[in-house]
Amino acid sequence: MLSLPWFLPFLTLFRLARKTPNLHHVAPAGDRFVSLIVPARNEARTIETVIGSILASSYPQFELVVVDDRSTDETAALVERRSAMDPRLRLIRGRELPDGWYGKPWACWQGYQAARGDVLVFTDADTRHAPELLGRAVGALESTGAALVTVAPRQLCVTLWERLVMPQIWLLLGLRYHPDRVNHAAHARDVIANGQFIMMPREAYVAIGTHEAVRMEVVEDLALAQQAWTAGKKLHFTFAEDFIETRMYTGLRDLIEGWSKNIYLGGRRSFPQEAVLRALMPLALALAVFFWLVPPLTLLLGALGAIDERLLTPALTAIAGSLGFWSLISFGMGIPVRYALGYPAGAMMALYIIGRSTLRGRRRVEWKGRTYGRTVNRG
Repeated sequence: MLSLPWFLPFLTLFRLARKTPNLHHVAPAGDRFVSLIVPARNEARTIETVIGSILASSYPQFELVVVDDRSTDETAALVERRSAMDPRLRLIRGRELPDGWYGKPWACWQGYQAARGDVLVFTDADTRHAPELLGRAVGALESTGAALVTVAPRQLCVTLWERLVMPQIWLLLGLRYHPDRVNHAAHARDVIANGQFIMMPREAYVAIGTHEAVRMEVVEDLALAQQAWTAGKKLHFTFAEDFIETRMYTGLRDLIEGWSKNIYLGGRRSFPQEAVLRALMPLALALAVFFWLVPPLTLLLGALGAIDERLLTPALTAIAGSLGFWSLISFGMGIPVRYALGYPAGAMMALYIIGRSTLRGRRRVEWKGRTYGRTVNRG
């Protein structure tokens, strides 16, 4: 019975496996002019991929606006070269980051200022779009009557640490923000948007204050969704794994910096009106991850003779259950199942990231060569 808690997570698999709503079930539409806005800072590695995939869209009426957020690499040059070959693509050279703004909201706001479409899509430079994505997303916008449509893409995990850590964090997000829950939210704490793809009619975006309303939010997509919900706007979150994919981080260093930026501030922001839950969120995240380390640590202490040997059998049983669970999670994310063997290492790294993020808080946020403090932006 001591090992039972490590088998209870299997009950969550039914929820995680339910891939509805889904863009597969939406008929494409094509009667709105769409502006896709890509904020890009030092994205030379991926910018041509996202541009190429968007320009290959089957959607009939769109423009692509790339905002170069003062990159120090070849991002702007690559976009400029491509724009000379396709009039649908425009490069906007971003202005200097003003005080009181984080970089991504500032770039998105500048893109909105330059965009001509009556529908806006904010999408990241590390995404790849299928030709049908835009038409189906517009179809979802029109068929649901939503003011904000966002999607859950396929998450690509390539390196060792991506395959060990991303499942740990993605599990927490998947349980907390399943599309069914978001689409029927009764509280602001239940909504989210995925900044990798956010579609809004221009008038709805303006009505909630644009990205200016979330200019000092690190997790601006979550804040934008809460802003829309609070204003009485309908949100529609849908699975789109066959129509868009993304690789968030390319290695351990990026992964640590990226999630350190997001986890603490995003966790607190996820409870905008509940002060106690907001304060407890970092501890709750740490305990949720540490849970997976208890059986291996028990086994280690047993091997050292530090605990009662009768606890070793339950620990081994719990580890077997954990391996089974993480094998299924890995399979569902398209990660080779053998990487489930490294789930303790993934949990330890996730715990380190949560601790690092919590200690830094808003006092020090680093990303893409910029350092942000409470009142100072540098870079």
